[in-house]
Amino acid sequence: MREASTRTSEDLARYIEEHSIEAELVKPPHETPSVTAAARAVGCAPEQIIKSLVFLIDGQPYLVIANGNARVSYRRLAAHFGVSRKRVRMASPDEVLKLTGYPAGGVPPFGLRNPLPVLMDPGVLDQEIVYGGGGDDHTLVRIPTAELRRITQSTLVAIVEDQRTSPP
Repeated sequence: MREASTRTSEDLARYIEEHSIEAELVKPPHETPSVTAAARAVGCAPEQIIKSLVFLIDGQPYLVIANGNARVSYRRLAAHFGVSRKRVRMASPDEVLKLTGYPAGGVPPFGLRNPLPVLMDPGVLDQEIVYGGGGDDHTLVRIPTAELRRITQSTLVAIVEDQRTSPP
């Protein structure tokens, strides 16, 4: 039995409906433990998979949205906020659950228990449609990036490390 405070994909579905968000939940036919597996499962490019991470910056929580294969730069986050790199850390799984209501690995980019300020890497907007956490590790949310931007009211910040060419 789940904790009463843990949200699920059903909670996210209600949030989408209640707020008339142009998004849909997708339940892939098999597990999606990686960006590549998630992309294959929903039939999209890996660049269309996004991640929603919680960072604590000088003790304040922020939701950070980036392309799934990109590495978020702690240095860039610190520079954006004018703090030392040591003042930036990723939230622990327990902190993620407490702050968002969702378990790490299934955190959606919106509809959190506690609204958090959102930082989005501009690279996310290179895609017309993206897939992110859908409330659990078996569900994804499919959403146009324009709608994602509207719903999250995100601040665009170049927060990923410079992209290197990686093997296919």
